[in-house]
Amino acid sequence: MRHRPWEESADFAIGLAPIEEARWLEGGEADPAARKDPLYSEHHDLVWGETEGSRPGQLEVAALLGVTPGRDLPPLYAAARTVADDLVLVEKTNGQWRVRAISLSAPTFFTAREVLGQDLAHIHAPVNGFNDRFLARLLRIFDGLRPGLILQRRNWSVVNSDQSFTPFSAPIRAGIGEIASGDVGRALFTRVERQTVRRLPQTGGVLFTIRVWLTPFQALTESPERLAAFAGAWRAAAPEFAAYKGFHLYAELVEGFLRAHGESHSVNGA
Repeated sequence: MRHRPWEESADFAIGLAPIEEARWLEGGEADPAARKDPLYSEHHDLVWGETEGSRPGQLEVAALLGVTPGRDLPPLYAAARTVADDLVLVEKTNGQWRVRAISLSAPTFFTAREVLGQDLAHIHAPVNGFNDRFLARLLRIFDGLRPGLILQRRNWSVVNSDQSFTPFSAPIRAGIGEIASGDVGRALFTRVERQTVRRLPQTGGVLFTIRVWLTPFQALTESPERLAAFAGAWRAAAPEFAAYKGFHLYAELVEGFLRAHGESHSVNGA
């Protein structure tokens, strides 16, 4: 279990913290193109999009990753197929930070076509309370991000799928009722998105990266401390966060799993 962000916060938060360049992209996938190329061919508008005028920024991303694009692929996608992370080029146009190009092979219930060209407020509107609580701060971060500084945050959810390509929630959540209580450790997964942002010094945009890590629930039982930390975050999650993540859909299964492994206390410790 590489990342456990629920040990830091039960709620959603910006939580951006600086990291060294050596820790920027975590890798962990021998051949990302083998996973991404079929999606690019078969589900093109779900996983890829670019706006007019975004090629200079795309080329800077490719250069940053040491990729020399050919003529047959957009530069951002040529770069994305060499790394495990999804890559999103965000640039300021008409006074707003907007998604100008995106390679999205591991979406968590959204598609490239939904966010392409949209500004940060529109993108985060479905996240209950985000724009009211965090949008102004996020915009200040994007405006003030200096070259050479890399920031990281981690986001988490619970899903009943071991697949990284999940553009739509309905087909996955339709199977929740088929999960037996004894199978939760294998059927449910923590889905962690490790996200980073860094300035593109030449074109002025921001490169946003997303790396998804999926771990079966059974890994939570590797230590009592690990299980207790998850149980505490699960039960203390703010209502708007829990609603956005669909926690209520998994509540019976998760609570049964926690109780079966000794975490029977309530949020209030009763």
